[in-house]
Amino acid sequence: MGGKIGELSATSNERPVVEKSQGVEMKKALMSILVLWVFVSIGYGATVYKWVDKEGVINFTDDYNQIPPQYRNQIQMEELRGSQKVETPASPPASAKGSKGAKVDIYGMGEDYWRAKVQPWRKQLQEAKENIARINRKINERVEGEAGKILSHGQRDMDRAYRKPLIEERSKYEAQIREADEMLSKIAKEAEEAKADPGWLR
Repeated sequence: MGGKIGELSATSNERPVVEKSQGVEMKKALMSILVLWVFVSIGYGATVYKWVDKEGVINFTDDYNQIPPQYRNQIQMEELRGSQKVETPASPPASAKGSKGAKVDIYGMGEDYWRAKVQPWRKQLQEAKENIARINRKINERVEGEAGKILSHGQRDMDRAYRKPLIEERSKYEAQIREADEMLSKIAKEAEEAKADPGWLR
């Protein structure tokens, strides 16, 4: 009887040790599965974007939408496939200016970037000037048509009513010209600071 009680006690003492050991093994197995899942996720479909900003700081992100528009034409993509890493430069870095590929400014921006920046303002400037010339022709035609005529009070009122909307419209286009001139001057200053080719703004 005493022997059986001793055996039972020994078995009871060993059970927690066995259960604890099994728990540790289970945790290890779960950790192994988790680590394997992470590596598989990285190995298949992970793309990291890299670019250098105007301060010279290297930036990384896996979300293309987080990249500032002015740096999207100079990003580098790093794709991880299995155990291989493939790096595909999107455009020459700023430090390689003049050595390979297209010419760029100190921030890596090229001719297309600067031309796209000035084009809307040049278009606005040109259209506003053309509209002002059109309005001036209408006013001059009216003046020439009334030259030498003695107008009645009613005719003078009609003349003023005809000219008023034309003068207001001309003022609107004059404001557009001032705005475009200011923006083009600002862009020219930015291009000068970036060491961009002045010909890109023409």
